[in-house]
Amino acid sequence: MTELNSLRPGRAWRNWGRSEAARPAFTATPTSVDGVVAIVRRARDRGLAIKTIGAGHSFSAVAVASGIQLDVSRLEGIVDVNLAAGRVTFGAGTRLHRFPALLGPLGLALENMGDIDRQTIAGATSTGTHGTGATFGGLATRVVAVTMVTAEATILRISETENAELLPAARLGLGALGIIVDLTVQCVPSFLLAAVERPASFDDVLDDFEALATGADHFEFYWWPHTDGVMTKTNSRLPTDAERHPIGALAGWFEDRVLSNIALAAMCNIGRLVPAATPPLNRFATRAYGNRTYTDNSHDVFVSARTTRFREMEYAIPRAAVPQALRDVRDLIDGTGWRISFPIEVRVAASDDTWLSTANGRDTGYIAVHRYFRDDHEDYFLAVEQIMRSHQGRPHWGKIHYQDSESLAALYPHHGDFVAVRDRLDPDRVFTNPYLYRVLGP
Repeated sequence: MTELNSLRPGRAWRNWGRSEAARPAFTATPTSVDGVVAIVRRARDRGLAIKTIGAGHSFSAVAVASGIQLDVSRLEGIVDVNLAAGRVTFGAGTRLHRFPALLGPLGLALENMGDIDRQTIAGATSTGTHGTGATFGGLATRVVAVTMVTAEATILRISETENAELLPAARLGLGALGIIVDLTVQCVPSFLLAAVERPASFDDVLDDFEALATGADHFEFYWWPHTDGVMTKTNSRLPTDAERHPIGALAGWFEDRVLSNIALAAMCNIGRLVPAATPPLNRFATRAYGNRTYTDNSHDVFVSARTTRFREMEYAIPRAAVPQALRDVRDLIDGTGWRISFPIEVRVAASDDTWLSTANGRDTGYIAVHRYFRDDHEDYFLAVEQIMRSHQGRPHWGKIHYQDSESLAALYPHHGDFVAVRDRLDPDRVFTNPYLYRVLGP
């Protein structure tokens, strides 16, 4: 009964991007798996839906709770290590920014990372967080085992040898199948990344996109609307005994903190007050950002500080469609007269077999659009979504989108298989909310 003491009256909650808010009836922060079991049992007894919350970095309503909001942040740290296999089991609430300190002494690292590391590992994998790299999958593809508490308040282990048929669903489950309490990640030996960041022209990069995307370990670029300039970032993997050439502390602080956050926020605020100032500010940004070379530990290169709040929509499309889709977005912005202050981000990922992965069954390109959190994003996002849908686009589950179960079922060959697993594991919909009803059906 001690763990039930963590069940408290709910309080107001907002996600990081300020795109979603809720006031659940109750909140809970269990400190053990047994505590999660007790809270799920209580939720069933009271007829309350229960949703987990991690860092609140999803821009969609995937984590919004009306009944019990269960915070997994105290289920964190390393649970188990199989050093010979390079497999490490983490508590569900372990934040990604803690992984270097946890894995470094083991000589291990995550194979790939996105550019934000504030998320919990369970939240990141459950919503399809990914990095970039034509031969690398998203974080969920590296999950080899999951432990979850089911709707029956029992503990279910899913791995390559236990309930293996559920693994393609459980790796990326939107929180719809149960409450993940730990998960085992296939890691790789620690490595360095040699980063080359260079300005380039919009048309040159798109004309050569396939070669750029597949010719490097990790490639991405940012295009500033109203300009012909992009910033490219190409990362090459190196062994840890290669020579490090990290960015100096002052230079790193100036570019990553001042330019990428303080100056960006100032540009966004000026653009809100004087929209006509946005194009020249964006042209300035193409000259100020991204012209450096350095080599450092993988996580120090993959991850960037993000303190300026924004809202985001990201779509996964066939990799070959990226150049035309981005040109379509450029024509949209130019044709509407909108003033867009945030750059558009383009990345790639390898095909995988996770059922709800945005890269399921196809080599994938990602186009992410953003708006400053104080700006109205909806018209822009709706219009860009129509372009992405014309290119067989699948929305990132943790980002804003407007699709529903009917349209998504046509995009995901295993959407029906996932829903069948949901029916099996949670027939009474203990782990649901309006977002899940929209994207998975009732």
